[in-house]
Amino acid sequence: MASFSFGTGNAAKLLRIPLYAVGRMGTFLVPRGRRWVFGCGAGIGDGALALQRLAAAEGHDTLWLTSSDREDRDAAALGIRTVRKNGLRGWWATARAGVIVVTHGLGDVNRYGDAGAFVVQLWHGIPLKRIGLDSPATTQVPSVPGAPQLRRLIAFLYRNAAQRIRVLPAASHRSRGRLESAFALHDDRVIVTGEPRVDVLSAGPIDERRERASAILRDRADGALDASRTILYAPTWRDGAADPAVPTAEEWVQIIRVLERHDALLLVRSHPLGEGGYAPALPSRRVRMLGASVLPDVTPALPAVDVLITDYSSLAFDVGLLAMPVLFLAPDAADYARTRGFYGRFEDVAGDDAATTWGGLLAQLEELLANPDAFASRSARSATLSAEMHAYRDGRNTRRVYQAIRARGIPAPKGAA
Repeated sequence: MASFSFGTGNAAKLLRIPLYAVGRMGTFLVPRGRRWVFGCGAGIGDGALALQRLAAAEGHDTLWLTSSDREDRDAAALGIRTVRKNGLRGWWATARAGVIVVTHGLGDVNRYGDAGAFVVQLWHGIPLKRIGLDSPATTQVPSVPGAPQLRRLIAFLYRNAAQRIRVLPAASHRSRGRLESAFALHDDRVIVTGEPRVDVLSAGPIDERRERASAILRDRADGALDASRTILYAPTWRDGAADPAVPTAEEWVQIIRVLERHDALLLVRSHPLGEGGYAPALPSRRVRMLGASVLPDVTPALPAVDVLITDYSSLAFDVGLLAMPVLFLAPDAADYARTRGFYGRFEDVAGDDAATTWGGLLAQLEELLANPDAFASRSARSATLSAEMHAYRDGRNTRRVYQAIRARGIPAPKGAA
């Protein structure tokens, strides 16, 4: 069951225009300091956490703006100071910040206090589906009189907000072009440094990465991972529409039988904005839920996964850093291309054999798990796709982003030599 759509979000944005105006006027009166303020639409994680850890280690004053008790607890466990992003304290922290770091949008911090700040937009994945100004979904509004004019106003507001971005890291030159178009930014602001959020997939020996990831899954996936293979199913968000690939009761029976035959475990990672509806009709320890409410940031857990199943998620690009085979289940690819759109052709990423039903997907999965040659072939395809989209795989993306921020005039920590 979906929980958010662009249409409802944009309607709320239009109603908040007076608050934006008041907040912007207030930022003209408040001098900005040296503090780095962080926010992330997915919780305490993603590239924002990687950059916060580095900035804090370098001696910068950092603060995380949160939106829930869960985020407060997760930040406290890491020793990160927090303030709730909404309300006067959140506005003041945002208005006083010298650097603002976000991963989804300016609503990751206090949306009324960002004017005049040095904004770093890390984003949260290499775009496969069209995003920002490239997608008609971004400017959706409810069907009301004057809707075309409201869509143009939303596009204007989106473009205006995007112009505040000073640094937007890209994973590669191919990804860079997509981000420049989506955010209407020039190439001096979109820079190929690699993405901080995937450093965890490249830094350190692979055995250590897998053990850390396994510990995360044991802690968050409801107990021991007592299976030979771990499979992650990660469908993406459909802007408020139902996911046509949610298994039926009969399909769940077939899924569980395949898992049992191959001693496999299925982790279901529904999108944070569309959770619900994926639990099997018959309870089985072979299927565990791993939604954002269980694990806000799934990337650190990926080294413990053996196979990814998805449709249009950017995880398809990321797991290639681990040479992880990917299977695609996309029953609505043609409709999704029409309503949301892709960069290039979906087949260029998924191949010509993307499944459209669970029956077709399970046949591919059985071959993958039973045939080492099939597993190796899919792994090689995944690694090749990733090499085309990730320019760096040395675990130093966060360092390159930090250096780019400093090179654009952000001062060293107070008291640093």
